[in-house]
Amino acid sequence: MTSRTIVELHLLQTVPPSNLNRDDTGTPKSAVYGGVRRARVSSQAWKRATRQAFQEILDPADLGVRTRRLAELLGARIRRLDESIPETEAWGLAATTITAATGAKVEPPKRNAKEGEPAPAPEAKYLVFLSARQLDALAGLAVQGRDDITTFFKSKDNKAQAKQLANSRHSVDIALFGRMVADGSDINVDAAAQVAHAISVHRVDVESDYYTAVDDHKEREEDDKGAGMIGTVEFNSATLYRYAALDVDLLRKNLGRGLRDGAPDDEPVRRAVEAFIRGFVESLPTGKINTFAHHTLPDAVIAKVRSTRPVNFVGAFERPCQTGTESGGYVLQASERLAKQIPAIETAFGVGEGTTTWITRVGDDTESLALLGAELPLGELVTAVGAEVERRQNGQA
Repeated sequence: MTSRTIVELHLLQTVPPSNLNRDDTGTPKSAVYGGVRRARVSSQAWKRATRQAFQEILDPADLGVRTRRLAELLGARIRRLDESIPETEAWGLAATTITAATGAKVEPPKRNAKEGEPAPAPEAKYLVFLSARQLDALAGLAVQGRDDITTFFKSKDNKAQAKQLANSRHSVDIALFGRMVADGSDINVDAAAQVAHAISVHRVDVESDYYTAVDDHKEREEDDKGAGMIGTVEFNSATLYRYAALDVDLLRKNLGRGLRDGAPDDEPVRRAVEAFIRGFVESLPTGKINTFAHHTLPDAVIAKVRSTRPVNFVGAFERPCQTGTESGGYVLQASERLAKQIPAIETAFGVGEGTTTWITRVGDDTESLALLGAELPLGELVTAVGAEVERRQNGQA
């Protein structure tokens, strides 16, 4: 069997009354698992939260931007290279360059500008994900072809160069979460990270909060005895099982050689792995956060580095947890379930060989998890996983 390097994260996290991720009706998302309704937070919501957390963890030069307004961003970079280029001309250069590089059509938006305002910048018809370094490189190419940008990209060599610039020096977030370009499949990037939908370990019912707001500026109190506004917001609360897997070998391939000039080949990989762990663990979807202030951190984090295949242990909760005591709570039973399920699965299917495990946990209810691996604070856990990944990437058994 070919040896691999897979990083896994298994988390238990309790959230109070909240609406982290809602559907088109405003109801918290849910799913049926084990025959009962569970709270659910979509993988997309938590990947978005993780990407936002990267803003505080990584250098902006190591990140990308996913937007339809690439002409505006690239145009600004073009003008930084040559201040003599007017803004509207820079947008045109940018639009043509983006189309050459990605195949995405970039055209003026259909909405009309308000009277007296300048016309808006062209926009792509869908979101396109490019790294900061890719945008910088494409800006240089656009300035090079400024005299006749259309003719410039009729050259096969120039168009091939544009595609090559858009498909090299990927940012950390592109390497982790991938990129799909509808009109340029040759520059698609397979995601190195997989994130599961978080689900509650127990049955969850949706509740509804009826609220009122008072008009602060009534002329006379007796004019209106009622509220200025009334409404309802739906919510739930849950102990969630969260799971993510990171294919370090694919991450290394996506990042390529030397994300930064002169950097060792393994340095970008380790930095990306450590950023992903911290970003995923500490991030939180912000749906209705001003209403519920659901600022929580996980009760337990289990990090594994495997040599085989990723394994999701959600089966520990196929039978929903019960509180079982007058004091209530689900973390104790959920921790005990995981502490039994993980070694049982790894032994039965032989997927525990070559696996190293670390634990970050809080409280007595998670004590059963302590036997699964080395117990460390999160910062030390992140460093330990990063060092193990670097060791394996260097071919050390």
